[in-house]
Order: sequence, then structure tokens, then C-alpha cells
Amino acid sequence: MQWMVWEESSPEEQKAILDRPVSDTSAQLREGVRAILGAVQSEGDAALRAFTQRFDGVVLAPEAMEVSPAEKLAAREKVSPATIAALNLAKENIERFHRQQITKRIELPTMPGVRCYRETRAIEKVGFYIPGGSAPLPSTVLMLGVPSSIAGNAQRILCSPPQKDGSMHPVILMAAELCGIERIFKVGGAQAIAALAYGTETIPKVDKIFGPGNSWVTEAKLQVAGDARGAAIDMPAGPSEVLVIADDKADPTWVAADLLSQAEHGSDSQVILVSTSRKMATAVQAAVEEQVKSLPRQELAREALKQSRCIIAANLQEALSISDAYAPEHLILQVEEPEVWARKVQNAGSVFLGPWSPESAGDYASGTNHVLPTHGYARSYSGLSLESFTKHITFQHLSREGLAALGPAIEELARLEGLEAHRRAVAIRLRPEERL
Repeated sequence: MQWMVWEESSPEEQKAILDRPVSDTSAQLREGVRAILGAVQSEGDAALRAFTQRFDGVVLAPEAMEVSPAEKLAAREKVSPATIAALNLAKENIERFHRQQITKRIELPTMPGVRCYRETRAIEKVGFYIPGGSAPLPSTVLMLGVPSSIAGNAQRILCSPPQKDGSMHPVILMAAELCGIERIFKVGGAQAIAALAYGTETIPKVDKIFGPGNSWVTEAKLQVAGDARGAAIDMPAGPSEVLVIADDKADPTWVAADLLSQAEHGSDSQVILVSTSRKMATAVQAAVEEQVKSLPRQELAREALKQSRCIIAANLQEALSISDAYAPEHLILQVEEPEVWARKVQNAGSVFLGPWSPESAGDYASGTNHVLPTHGYARSYSGLSLESFTKHITFQHLSREGLAALGPAIEELARLEGLEAHRRAVAIRLRPEERL
């Protein structure tokens, strides 16, 4: 861990220790993604199969790209009862929490004769991307599928890379079934984002794309979001990150476990400890060294830990200020009276209060969503919620009396902005003699 005593450091040093490593946004990456997007747009399914063979080492027949009913049935039999029970519990909590986010219709007269209201509509077509890699991510299926089910999105498409034998991991299919997601495709990487954004002969085009991915997937999402013919995306994404604030009463072994649970995500994961006690921080570092030895993914965790930081703060108020400056995806408050300090948090994706609230709870089953803003975007973005799958439409209904009362102000503002047709749209209603 890189150590720093905050109050003994210059503003430049403080800024440097909170800087994220530069992500891969090289010209080569951008051009590579642009080429994949172009190929999928022009060649459709043929390009998808070619990229699947090239990047995943899997040859898919045209009819095998979409998961069949028989494959879903076979997958169900491969998932253990314990796994199904865990998925169901997580689903129920996620559903319980997100159902409370349903927004009410807003209606009010802003003045006599002028009635305004706002209603919620589900986004019609949404696409979910679930990464492949070394382990399946059924929790992400739930985090996307459950709120979309509550929102009532009419069309939901899921893409995920195939396994080496050409199948979809059975637990991914099981999670999708629990969420009622019917159309599932064995396509991964930037090519899956292209298919969702533009559509192919087999995969329908969607209006908004959700889900995490590697640098190629992230770049693809950014490019299609910037294309009027493409699709909106959930949020900008970067490597996963955690910041733990620990006072001198925290258990160093528990703090170490929280740091490692983030570090094992990948070599680019961000891990920061902010403590008011040098003794505590030293104990945490020792516990990290001891615990990492027994992790199955210790090589990835060790790579992440090379970039980890330990910051000694003078007090908890300073620790909170450091956290707000960093704006972490996950913030863990291993301090006394965490509820009190939580009220002071300004920038964070999701906050975990007290010693019994590990990040893993939110990642899997407490009920909050684990798709969260990274790379400092917590300063301006929220994590995924029910609203992410909906949109709001405003309405207004004016009577003649309402327009008569409002008209002079409208006409004056239109005249001020030089928009004569705007002014006339009011004037010809109120003063027929002004009709041309």
C-alpha cells in the first residue's frame, strides 16, 4: 500500500494520491471498437459469428446464436437447489427495494386555467450485457432484470459470451428465467453492444443498454451512445472501487476482508483505506497480507493491491472530506455512529454502514442495486434504480382563461428572444384580429 498522512501532504500530493490510473482509451482501442461496430452494422449476424469465433474461440451455427427453450430447460436441471434459493432470496430483496421507487403521477394547477402534470412511461426496448470471463455474474442479471420487470419494459434482450463449449452458463440462464427475460443471445464483447445498439437479422435493436464490461465494452457503449442511430446507456463505467473509512475501534481483519473483496475483482480495481489511526492502518495492512495468501484469485488481488492507498486522516471529518473528493463507487463506514457520519456523505455510489455491512451484501442480496457510478462519476451520477428503466413525459392543459392570463408573459418572452412565430401562436388565439 502507498501511505500518506493527509495533513502533512501538499495539495498536489493529495490530488495525486486520489487520481485514478489512466484507463485504456488509446487510439488503437477506439479504432478497434469503431471497426467492430461498423462490421456489425454492415454484416449483421455474420459479423457476430466471426467475432465470436475470433475472440471466444467458439463456432456458432446461425440458429445457435439465440438460447433455445431446450437449452433453458437443460440449464435449470444443472443449477443446485442452494443456488436457486440464494437467487430467489436476492431477487425478493431487490424487488422489494426497487418496488418502493415507483414514482407517483404529479399534477397541479400552476395558475388558474393552467394545469400541468407528469407521467412515467417504461422505456420500450432495453438490452442487458452480462460479461463472461472467469466466473458467471448472475447477480448482475438480477440487478438489471428485476427493476426492468417492475418498470414494465416491453422488450428485454440479454447478451453474454458463450462458454468454450458454445453453451450459456446455466446459472445465467436460471437468473434470467427468474426475471422473466426470454430472449438471450450468446454474443459478447463490443460486438454484442453493436448488435444491441443497431440490431441485426437476429438480435433486435434496443433503446437503452445496461451492464458492465471490459474496456472494449465500455468504449463500445460510449461510441453507440454518441451516435444518433445507436442507443442510450446506463452510465459511464470504469474499474470497480472501494474506499473504507475506519476509526480506531474497527476490526482490522474485517477491514482487510472488505478491501480484498474489492481487490479480487481484477487487477485494475481501486482499493483505498482512510483511517484516523496509524495503528489500525498498520494492523489492516498485516491482515491483508495474511488473508490474500489463501484467495483463489490472489494474483489479481495482489495486482490491485500494488495500486492501493492508505491515507491517515486527522479525524473523521477530514476522512469524509477525502472520500467526497474521491467520490467512490462503494464507501464503507467502519466507524462508531455510522448513521451520524452517513448524513454527511456527499459523493458515493452506495454506502455501507457499520461493521456488519460488508460490500458483498449490496453486491448480491441486500436489495440495493450494485450497478454504480465509478471513476468519480458519483459526483454527478446515481446508481441504477427503477427510474433508469423509465422516462417521464410532461403534459399541460390550458383553458382560454388560462392562456389569457399567461399570454402576455409568453408574448413578451418570445419577443425578447426574437421568435415571432412563438408570439403569434398565442396572439392569434387571444386576438383573432391579428390573424394574417
